Amino acid sequence: MTSSSHFVLSMDTGVDDALALAYLIASGAHIVGISATYGNVLQQQAARNTRVMLDVLGHADVPVADGARHPSWAPLFVADAGCARFHGRNGLADLRIGTSATPKERPGRVIASSADGIVTLSTADVRNHIRQGHAISVGGYPVGDPHAELPTIPEFFARAGLATSEKLGFPDEDCATMTDGARLIVDAARRYGHDLTIVATGPLTDVDVALRADPATVRRARIVFMGGALTQEGNCYDLVCETNVLQDPEAADRVLRAHADTTMVGLDVTHRCLLGPADVARWLSVVGEGNGNDGDDAANGDAGRAGMRSQRHVAFLLASLANFSIRANRASDPIFAAGMPLHDPLAAAVALDPTLVTTFALPMIVETRTGDGVGVRGRTIGDPRAALDDATDTHVALGVDGAGFVRRFTDTIAGFLASLG
Repeated sequence: MTSSSHFVLSMDTGVDDALALAYLIASGAHIVGISATYGNVLQQQAARNTRVMLDVLGHADVPVADGARHPSWAPLFVADAGCARFHGRNGLADLRIGTSATPKERPGRVIASSADGIVTLSTADVRNHIRQGHAISVGGYPVGDPHAELPTIPEFFARAGLATSEKLGFPDEDCATMTDGARLIVDAARRYGHDLTIVATGPLTDVDVALRADPATVRRARIVFMGGALTQEGNCYDLVCETNVLQDPEAADRVLRAHADTTMVGLDVTHRCLLGPADVARWLSVVGEGNGNDGDDAANGDAGRAGMRSQRHVAFLLASLANFSIRANRASDPIFAAGMPLHDPLAAAVALDPTLVTTFALPMIVETRTGDGVGVRGRTIGDPRAALDDATDTHVALGVDGAGFVRRFTDTIAGFLASLG
């Protein structure tokens, strides 16, 4: 497990993805391209957010490719309303930065993404899709599961008479498609080989497609992904699964079984790295701001417009993103009273410097069904058939100096801001 000189990213760009991108740029990483995928938001919004952040951070020349618009197990994806509570409806803390790529939802309608683009579904449309055997993912949960939250059609189940979660199956066929984002990963692996690290901070759908398209080549790259939990509770409703893995358990399972050099940076370590208001205040102090100003007003005004890269503009934007997440996490669980967990920034940092975490080598799988004898869908767990499967170890991050990483992250962003002055 060594660091590489070149990085290709797969991101569902929400708040902590944006902060991870800022950290990589501030650290001088050579980013050869980014696959924007579904997850925190629809893929189209993730692509828009990624380009906006690159522009603001002064790296608009980094290629952004359209990645997966839905998981490998469902041809339609709806962004989970729960994600909006942590990332904002637009994925960037609802700041008025750039323009939205996602239409506004209306009562009785839900916005979804398919391989062909954004579609608006009525209750009748959803009912017909399900009756025809087509799964719809709502943040990783299939429609029919009680956790598939659709606020714009709250009467959905009573009116539509859909199958219950116990009766709902999953399609046997794989509906993943080759995307420009997956192709970007393959091309980068062909060009840089062992000197490439694939950093995934969203669902692993595109990484999985890339590995299956050219396994011998893509396996030469190192993979670092944010996702999973081995020794900690999950952050999904069942307190077992982690969100990125739950979005596409089948893809994550295939990636873990792909015989690649893979590091899992999960909740075991990210929950120990909490960024607090005092840390964010350091960024504002670089531009001479303070006195309780968290940057939101400035980021929502001219400072939030893409293409404006003054020191003050960037500081206010990053501070506003972080403070939004700090407030959301604090409201969600007492364990985050001190701050927001640096999920994606830690994974990005480990891609740059593997010594930031201590890891445990263990063949890993993802369970893809829930029930007696099969496990919990989305759970990351050691492979009980490792010897029979000729499995390869995954480097599971279990140890981290949380306070030390928060200092490093804060200092790196502060130094970047100072360099813009």
